[in-house]
Amino acid sequence: MSGISTHHSINYIELPSIDLETTKAFYGSVFGWGFIDYGPTYVAITGAGIDGGFELNPEGRTPSTDGALVILASDDLEASQAAVEAAGGAISVSAFDFPGGRRFHFSDPSGNELAVWTPA
Repeated sequence: MSGISTHHSINYIELPSIDLETTKAFYGSVFGWGFIDYGPTYVAITGAGIDGGFELNPEGRTPSTDGALVILASDDLEASQAAVEAAGGAISVSAFDFPGGRRFHFSDPSGNELAVWTPA
């Protein structure tokens, strides 16, 4: 046993998608993520640092800019922002400084808002 408890830790992040092929193209291009297809309405994320997936038009959930904010890490914030924009993402909050780092927010092609940060 490693001594590290996973009890009550964040284990999986799932986001809604309006088009799985567009979602995979966007996140694969921008962040280099891979995907495992599980039928026509679900795709798991690989290589993102945490397990997760995208669900096509899940009942009762829609892409959102409200609620929880998933924040991704970057070694080069400007390059990450340029990649988001080049792949069709929209910058929703321009890069800003905060204690400990700098970050920006973006909306993916489905309309989910996420952020990218880099330490100071």
